[in-house]
Amino acid sequence: MSSAARKIRLLMLLRRNGVNSTDVLRAMELIPREVFVPPTFHDQAYEDTALPIGHGQTISQPMVVGLMTQALHLNDRLKVLEIGTGSGYQAAVLAKMARRVYTIERHRPLLAEAESRFQALRLHNITARHGDGMRGWPQAAPFERILVTAGGGMDPPPDLMDQLAVGGIMVIPLGPDRRSLHVVRLRKTEAGVEREQLWPVRFVPLLPEVPAEPGAAVSTGGMPGTMPPALIPPDFSDVIHQRA
Repeated sequence: MSSAARKIRLLMLLRRNGVNSTDVLRAMELIPREVFVPPTFHDQAYEDTALPIGHGQTISQPMVVGLMTQALHLNDRLKVLEIGTGSGYQAAVLAKMARRVYTIERHRPLLAEAESRFQALRLHNITARHGDGMRGWPQAAPFERILVTAGGGMDPPPDLMDQLAVGGIMVIPLGPDRRSLHVVRLRKTEAGVEREQLWPVRFVPLLPEVPAEPGAAVSTGGMPGTMPPALIPPDFSDVIHQRA
């Protein structure tokens, strides 16, 4: 089966399973997912599955990308902040629907690869940087939409809520642990925050700070040259982005 045929089959699957926004489906049709996965997995690029991209991370399952994008209620006038660039695939889909996309990645090598893909695809409305996603991007705030592609705790990071515009929407996986997450849609109003629980998922955890650069010494207050536990990338080999 050709790549084009696989893509059509995937889009039909997404539509049958709840991704009914023609704008979202069109954006996912325009972005070549095979560009965002390692060559070893090109033959699986249009399967509805998460795939490894290195550094213990994955490119999200297309169903999750479609549903989370749809939950944002995007249009071409909005400025979006994405937390967790990863391969860059989700940001690329957002860029086809929003006016401007800001995206933050804590793994520098992944960010460099993603930026190369944005340039190759001529996605000039994406601005990316290396940093701690939990702190957001205050210099560019406020954002009309925020999408977090990693699992948080019971509540969203306060800095991200502060950077969400009044009237804006945040979509984020929340829950007590990475195996008990639900995608939650938060709407910020003048009176407070409206919270809507959508569907269960499994995601890599949302972590603070950034990993140490290879070979760099990190001070731990007594064991120089070692990495503190909060910065040690966990093993995500058993994590699958999935809709229950």
